[in-house]
Amino acid sequence: MTSVTGQHRTLLCADAALPMSSGNPVIQNGAVLVCGETIEAVGPKEQLLQQAPDAEVRDYGRAVLMPGLINTHSHSGLLRGTAEELPVWEWLQQYIDPMHRVLQPEEAEVASWLCYAESLLAGTTTSVDMWRYMAGSARAAESLGNRVVMVPYVGDAEGHDYFDSLDDNEQLLNQWHGGAGGRVQVWVGLEHQTYATEAACRRAVELCNHFQTGLHTHSNESQSETPDALRLHGIKPVRVLEKLGLLSPERVLLAHCVWIDDDEIRTLADYNVGVAHNPCSNMKLASGSAPVETMIEAGIAVGIGTDGEKENNNLDMFEEMKFASLLAKLRKMDAAAWPTWDVLRAATIEGARALGMDSQIGSLEPGKQADVIAVRADTARMTPFIASGPLQNLHYNLVHSVLGGDVQMTMVAGKVVAENQMLLSGDMAEYIDRANMAAGRLLSRRDEWFRQNSQATVSV
Repeated sequence: MTSVTGQHRTLLCADAALPMSSGNPVIQNGAVLVCGETIEAVGPKEQLLQQAPDAEVRDYGRAVLMPGLINTHSHSGLLRGTAEELPVWEWLQQYIDPMHRVLQPEEAEVASWLCYAESLLAGTTTSVDMWRYMAGSARAAESLGNRVVMVPYVGDAEGHDYFDSLDDNEQLLNQWHGGAGGRVQVWVGLEHQTYATEAACRRAVELCNHFQTGLHTHSNESQSETPDALRLHGIKPVRVLEKLGLLSPERVLLAHCVWIDDDEIRTLADYNVGVAHNPCSNMKLASGSAPVETMIEAGIAVGIGTDGEKENNNLDMFEEMKFASLLAKLRKMDAAAWPTWDVLRAATIEGARALGMDSQIGSLEPGKQADVIAVRADTARMTPFIASGPLQNLHYNLVHSVLGGDVQMTMVAGKVVAENQMLLSGDMAEYIDRANMAAGRLLSRRDEWFRQNSQATVSV
């Protein structure tokens, strides 16, 4: 069961494998040979059995092996179902920013344990998480086994200086960047350009350059952002980011980009900026529908994100793919808009490219990290199962039919971390109980803040 290097070898087998490599091949009776943390080979089961006769075999039968999903924009949290039926800026003022004013570190950590566990069970192996007090998030990821890009919420402008600071962000970089065997990465985060002073923007860029890491923020989410930017700066939001230097780090990821014009799209492409598309959040908050295909045609790497538990209200990337596909078709009134293979690629290899991590994750190819999921195909949702020929339908059903609960196995860096909807390094029931208790305390303190600040408003 070990290679010549002494590392454990595992052969994952299923009735089909979708490596998400160039050309979108489908391998019938496919297999993935894992050696330690990385993929050694991908191919037909019989061929790899001969190549590695002593490997441990895990055969998932009527299932599909594919890369772990990559959630390019999310927020841990505890407000699910309590922040409803308002457009984005009013929603922030009434529900979200007051929560951030009273959030405590222990509550932030509880939220990450719950959200990372939920994500792993639904087949997400990598999450970009913009959250608070993220040393606790790192502890959760280290234990549960997921891969995470941690992005602290940072705000220092007047009226928003209750968020994490760039000092907090720098401390997290020093403590956790590259931690948990490389599974934990730390980026520099700005909640929004309007939440930060110009001095903070300059320092954010300096931190990116010093630590050779990425920058993540929200941009062009609501229809009001362009007129506000024109009024305050005389230029559109993406040009504001450019003027402040926020597009200059080697890796930049912008969330949303809903209300964005052709000039701004060309600017993002010129800077090789990635975009996280969040269809469920954009619909729920009535933000709009992003011009995804236009951005892709310009060469921008577009990934898919769930956004937070409070604006979705789940972290199921399979569901997100379906809504991404349907919203694109509705936007263009074209049933062929954003082809299904391309949606799958946005949730895997293109999401990895948006993070600058496509040489490590996002597809099942030799030398890459062994982030692999097995999706059940013995369900009504995956029936009929047609793996080849002109009626091949696996990609269509993965995007339009499957739910996160159909994920049979989740492997990260060569380690199985969830199987048969059970965590192997954690207790979901415990995380749910802790989250319920923490949410009660948090919402109670937020209500008290409102009582003491009944005339308060939050500037945006």
